[in-house]
Amino acid sequence: MGRLFGTDGVRGVANRELTPELACMLGKAGAYVISKEGAGAKPVVVVGKDTRVSGDMLEDGLSAGIQSMGGTVVRIGVAPTPAVAFLVRDMTADCGAVISASHNPFEYNGIKFFNGDGFKLDDAIEEEIEALVLDEPIDGLHASGADIGTTLARADDALHRYVGRLIEGMGASLRGVKVVVDCANGAATYAAKMLFEQLGADLIAIGDEPDGMNINDGVGSTHPEAMRKAVVASGADIGLSFDGDADRLIAADENGDIIDGDKIMYLCAAHYKRQGKLAGDILTATVMSNIGLRIAAERAGIVLQLADVGDRYVLELMRKTGAVIGGEQSGHIIFLDRNTTGDGLYASLRLIEALADMNVRASEAAASVRIYPQILRNAMVRNENKGAYLSDPEIGIAVEKIEKKYRGEGRALVRASGTEPLVRVMLEGPDSDELERDAAELAELIEKKLG
Repeated sequence: MGRLFGTDGVRGVANRELTPELACMLGKAGAYVISKEGAGAKPVVVVGKDTRVSGDMLEDGLSAGIQSMGGTVVRIGVAPTPAVAFLVRDMTADCGAVISASHNPFEYNGIKFFNGDGFKLDDAIEEEIEALVLDEPIDGLHASGADIGTTLARADDALHRYVGRLIEGMGASLRGVKVVVDCANGAATYAAKMLFEQLGADLIAIGDEPDGMNINDGVGSTHPEAMRKAVVASGADIGLSFDGDADRLIAADENGDIIDGDKIMYLCAAHYKRQGKLAGDILTATVMSNIGLRIAAERAGIVLQLADVGDRYVLELMRKTGAVIGGEQSGHIIFLDRNTTGDGLYASLRLIEALADMNVRASEAAASVRIYPQILRNAMVRNENKGAYLSDPEIGIAVEKIEKKYRGEGRALVRASGTEPLVRVMLEGPDSDELERDAAELAELIEKKLG
């Protein structure tokens, strides 16, 4: 992780950590590096944003930086992150930029870039941009006269193109299907309603009145309670809840019970397998996915491959193995046969299609994956000792003992925090009380040895 760029772009409190001045420098450095990568002196950059009040300010700063280097900015307005990834390719642009802090509160914001193929920038390119901003300011390099860049506004056209692409190949009718859609007062607000109205669904929208400050506030995939209640109250067939930039999906069945990312991935992968479209019969998840996903996948003849936590690492493994479906418990699901990043709206269509293919209600389909109790405990350690649990023999014996105890029906996962002086202990198994005791004992041992 760099000094500016984390695993998902540059983030911080808007106008304090992520200022318009920094946005401008990121725009200048990004345009300069993209030009060097072969885009030429006038790179075309597609820029989208979510509904945060700081979005306009940061968009202006970023755009000014890009234009000062001769770039053309294509502003598509409020749009999901996956829409930008798609439109970069569809518009044959050189780069894309999204101004969003995803599922975080409104006071935060972020900027992340996509390359001309719609993928997040390689680490080396991010590091080059970072160096230009922090170490080698490029204030002296800028366009002048007729070489100064311009802005194009393509908001309405862009969303229609993206939604049209989502609908292509939809194999199930939504007429007569009652759907609750939670837009998180974010980037899905316009695109999701456009999508489900065009498909003829009986639509009930919530979290669709953004005011710049209510994004993710009690709504969205990290707060699905409102969506669950709306499903039960309206007698809907399914509920769909997106996060602030609409790259995640958490669903609910007709009873209001949650269908998390693990279950969605399994149902979609099994559907693809039945259609002969699951490349290598592979599904890519992360080490944090529930053991119930592994058991269900094995039963269905699906090969489950596990990546480190983070969509960046999921995508990296998918590209390496040729997998077409991968994702996380959080609902960030990538369909690499259609887009280059997680897409909550597309995932929702594939989920609905899978349910139609099975010809069962959402609750019956979701029951095919048993989610085992999962207990998380944090062990406080000295920062310099975070990695020492890997080589400590006593800790190793304790972990091995737990894994042997739960073999076949549980597991132990111990990993160091990337940002805090913590070692995280995660246990899964059939009995939550027993898990609580084992997790507490293991965390206590780690603190004793490394704290």
